[in-house]
Amino acid sequence: MKRESINPMKWGLNLSIDQGEVLEGGTRHLRCSGQVSLKDDPDAEMGFSVVAPGDLRSQMECTFNNIDDVLQEAKMDRSNIVSIRFFTTDMDGFLKNYDVYTTWIAEAGTKPPQSLIGVARLVLEELLVEIEIEAVS
Repeated sequence: MKRESINPMKWGLNLSIDQGEVLEGGTRHLRCSGQVSLKDDPDAEMGFSVVAPGDLRSQMECTFNNIDDVLQEAKMDRSNIVSIRFFTTDMDGFLKNYDVYTTWIAEAGTKPPQSLIGVARLVLEELLVEIEIEAVS
């Protein structure tokens, strides 16, 4: 797959964001449902439990690990991500911990277009962040 960064405005480059991206040659497209800070827990009523309730940084780290797991199962990696959407109940806290994202995506050598959206609440009250990605290979 060939990627061409589109950046008529340069401010996003310091934040690991391309304003747009032209893709050529991709044949497989992964749309990932919103990933959150959950782990399998066979003893829990719903079969899962929330990781790090109330700790935004730890939830971001766990969520990115969960995205890595989805990518791996799809035989892809971070370099295949072409779009990312962040949803958070704590915009200021997310921005203070944005380095979790930039460190995570840096190894891919890409700057996927992204959106950051503040929401009143996620599916479970303890969750502070949800992340959706799209990937192409």
